Amino acid sequence: MSVASIALIEDDQRIRAALVRALAERGHTVQAASRAMEGLSQVLEWKPDVVVLDLGLPDLDGSELLKMIRAVSPVPVIVATARDDEAEIVRLLDRGADDYLTKPFSADQLDARIRAVLRRASAAPEPDAITVGELSIDRGTREAILAGQPLGLTRLEFDLLWYLARRQGTVVSKRDLVGEVWRQPYGGADRTVDVHLSWLRRKLGETAAEPRYLHTVRGVGVKLVDPGA
Repeated sequence: MSVASIALIEDDQRIRAALVRALAERGHTVQAASRAMEGLSQVLEWKPDVVVLDLGLPDLDGSELLKMIRAVSPVPVIVATARDDEAEIVRLLDRGADDYLTKPFSADQLDARIRAVLRRASAAPEPDAITVGELSIDRGTREAILAGQPLGLTRLEFDLLWYLARRQGTVVSKRDLVGEVWRQPYGGADRTVDVHLSWLRRKLGETAAEPRYLHTVRGVGVKLVDPGA
């Protein structure tokens, strides 16, 4: 889906008007609300494809509105926030946000995030567990086990491994990893990906020079493979 119906819940009139205009120029249909309860009514009655939710609303904190939306609708929600604290962002994602943008952001960034959440929403349901060779990854328990031994992955290490396992045998670019695993714009983040891949390789008992599961394709990205295939 390249265009969408979007419920924009944003109390700042200037930002709201600019985003409505920019999204409409990109072909989207937008209904805007300045207050939480007005936005919730839009979700219930209009049933948009995507919700863009500002946290600083005058009648209710956006995180509480997120919880209310998630209780009544599976609609993808992109949180727009000036809060850049990692713990707060993790809390919002755990509460049901599908993505987030830290203010200020451009209309092009928002449009890209909208297209990304729509792709994820239309994709086939994720499996509960994936097995690659002697590696077993369980999404429900968030555990990865290699040859019977738990790997003890951090949250980001698990998310990175799960994302690659879902695309087993396919080369994934660092840009995609930053956007889909870290949920951040790409600029300057390739070093972060390299570091986490190095940590993940160490726990898998391999190195970049002698890979088993994680194979780097120079200048393209990385892929997860079955070493015995």
